[in-house]
Amino acid sequence: MNSAPPEMPLAGSNQEATPTSPVAAPIPVVVAGALGRMGAEVIKAVLAAADTTLVAAIDTTPGKEGADVGLELGLGELEVAITSDFEGALCASSQAVRQAGPGAGAVLVDFTHPSVVYEHTRAAIAYGVHPVIGTTGLSPQQLAELAVFAEKASMGGAVIPNFSVGMVLLQQAAAAAARFYDFAELTELHHNRKADAPSGTCIKTAELIEELGKDFNPLQVEEHETLAGCRGGQRPSGLRLHSIRLPGLVAHQEVMFGSEGETYTLRHDTIDRSAYMPGVLLTLRRVRQLTGLVYGLERLL
Repeated sequence: MNSAPPEMPLAGSNQEATPTSPVAAPIPVVVAGALGRMGAEVIKAVLAAADTTLVAAIDTTPGKEGADVGLELGLGELEVAITSDFEGALCASSQAVRQAGPGAGAVLVDFTHPSVVYEHTRAAIAYGVHPVIGTTGLSPQQLAELAVFAEKASMGGAVIPNFSVGMVLLQQAAAAAARFYDFAELTELHHNRKADAPSGTCIKTAELIEELGKDFNPLQVEEHETLAGCRGGQRPSGLRLHSIRLPGLVAHQEVMFGSEGETYTLRHDTIDRSAYMPGVLLTLRRVRQLTGLVYGLERLL
């Protein structure tokens, strides 16, 4: 990536040029799921930012091994070959950046699949590569195990169910509103290629609401489902979560509170995946300063 030019004295001034502090090296970024829709957006954002550089592209799409990721994504030749060797890419990226500790090291951005995200996160920590995980599907137990592993390794990492600042604002508003309502249900809507349900974002929203420590949706009538699951999934707090999957959707969430004579609805709509990129870049820039694993973008804002 191009670095900023050194500072020069003002024209016509009598000042002598003074040495400037060295420009920090760009953050080395490994993208897993490089040919996916989110992975492609991340690569574009990394290339556009002055302080990040793409060092590895991981993807398991058949027939793409060794191909230039830039050519595959229509971005021009980048001289970064696609590899399906996840641990090999981590090892090479870690060795290329010899420094260790806070403020140094390569960063992994993972948008792959729930079935492999735990192993990917653990491997990144083990190889000294800071994980930034956008893949959802980690269980509370897995998150706890990864947090312990990262703490022992003094390794910064971030698990971010949703990189949208707007979604963080919705979650904070929902947590505040929960003080005033005893009835609430959450609905998340995604494209029909999303593998996990409910979404990690919806679960995170429910968890933030539940930090209040109260129960929701006290039983008003003995319910009977004539179609199993039509009332959604119910958490121990009583909150109900509903998932919708349709082509044409990107990512959407609605939190509806109800009380006598009124409803209060919060909704966030992601129209394009580019909305996530400011949050991705913010996390990339901050994760190397951490010494443990954080969960949720709101922990970094």
